[in-house]
Amino acid sequence: MTSLAHSAARGAFFTFAAQAAKILLQLASVVVLSRLLSPHDYGLLAIVLVVVGLGEIFRDFGLTSASIQATELSRGQRDNLFWINAAIGAALTVLLFLLAEPLAQLTSEPDLVGMTHWLSPLFLLNGLATQHRATLMRSLKFRALAIIDVTAAASALGAAIFAAILGADYWALVIQQLTSGGVVLVGAILADRWLPRWYSRHERVRNLVTFGWNIVATNLLVYAGSQIDTVILGLRYGTTSLGLYNRAFQLVMTPLGQVRAPMKGVALPVLSRVQQDPPRFDLYVSSAQLALGYVLGIPLALVAALSDPVVHIMLGAQWADAAPIISLFATAGLLTTLSFVGYWVYLARGLGRQLFVYTIVTTCIKIGCIAAGSMFGVLGVAIGFTVAPAIAWPLSLFWLSRITPLPTAQLYAGATRVLTVTGTTAVSAWGTTLVTLPLGAVPTLAIGVLTGLLVASAFLLVPLFRNDALKLTDFARLMIRREG
Repeated sequence: MTSLAHSAARGAFFTFAAQAAKILLQLASVVVLSRLLSPHDYGLLAIVLVVVGLGEIFRDFGLTSASIQATELSRGQRDNLFWINAAIGAALTVLLFLLAEPLAQLTSEPDLVGMTHWLSPLFLLNGLATQHRATLMRSLKFRALAIIDVTAAASALGAAIFAAILGADYWALVIQQLTSGGVVLVGAILADRWLPRWYSRHERVRNLVTFGWNIVATNLLVYAGSQIDTVILGLRYGTTSLGLYNRAFQLVMTPLGQVRAPMKGVALPVLSRVQQDPPRFDLYVSSAQLALGYVLGIPLALVAALSDPVVHIMLGAQWADAAPIISLFATAGLLTTLSFVGYWVYLARGLGRQLFVYTIVTTCIKIGCIAAGSMFGVLGVAIGFTVAPAIAWPLSLFWLSRITPLPTAQLYAGATRVLTVTGTTAVSAWGTTLVTLPLGAVPTLAIGVLTGLLVASAFLLVPLFRNDALKLTDFARLMIRREG
């Protein structure tokens, strides 16, 4: 295996390990801080973070992806990108500071003034760290990034717990956010060991900024599209239906996003490096789809099939109506996972404008499907949410194949194999519930998972699927083996 393949595998290992640690820390934060702070405290933070989340799209300005995907990036260009991100961060800090009073008046929450004022520097901290983190990704230093992220999360949690014990109330959450941002900045600077020089007009960054702007526009569309189901449900069916829908979403799609999204930091620099080597690029893209499809698809298939016992164990019997919604979300999660590598290709090839146009199309598809489904209640919205990626996934491959070289046949064939395994796994696991459900939720879940995994393993008897398993095994060995 090549050194680059080894770096990609090790990067995936450290990224997954860091994400697992962060998920555990998030769980600890919920368990501990929820006993020290009130719902009111968390409500205040949620309001501010809605604004911060929107501002973060502009703060990054797509320059992280622009920096990583660039075939060549001079020292001067990197310096200039640093100052652009820093300037945007500073401007957003001032803007959020000024928005504190109007935000408090709009929500009738005077405590938001102080909280917003103190959280506004997050934009500056993140802006200063942006290009340091981008360089670490570009250099494939995923171990350093993992250490930084986990250290920041642990330090922030410790600071928040200490402050909450002292009676700081919602200020503990402010301290948590600021501590995380500060530790990330310091850690990125120490790991990167680079200090920027002054901005130089002689270093051209127009193409990088243009690429970044297309990413900003794309992310804004994605942000809008991600809120459409919540808006429609809240307006048409009220908080009860919305709560049922959101609880199912949080149980399936949020953890999936936490596992899947960080892999962009591994895939993008690797694919960017091999984009001038078509055979290797095609191999990496098709292998990535298989890895994501099998590793995430089989658990999603089991969740879809066993949603009834999952709901009873995780949420309680009073949430039983969420079971079919969870099944639909798990199906949607599998379909979006299969198309995820297309997003990486857009970024690695520098196709920012084309990605923006494609996102307009897929956002319209999503809005149309959800709007049509909303006529049939909360379950109809979930069906629309699932149908949208079923339409968008083949469209993505067709669109990409028209504008850039792509191993379309390999991707279709790989996806077909993944869907065959996951579909059969889901049907077999669901079949066991018809017999075991009277035994209770826990036995039903255990027997269903065991049955599904046995059926999935049976595909190893088929040479085509066994070859896929060998590829994944080789990748796993690369993840745990040190490069000699």
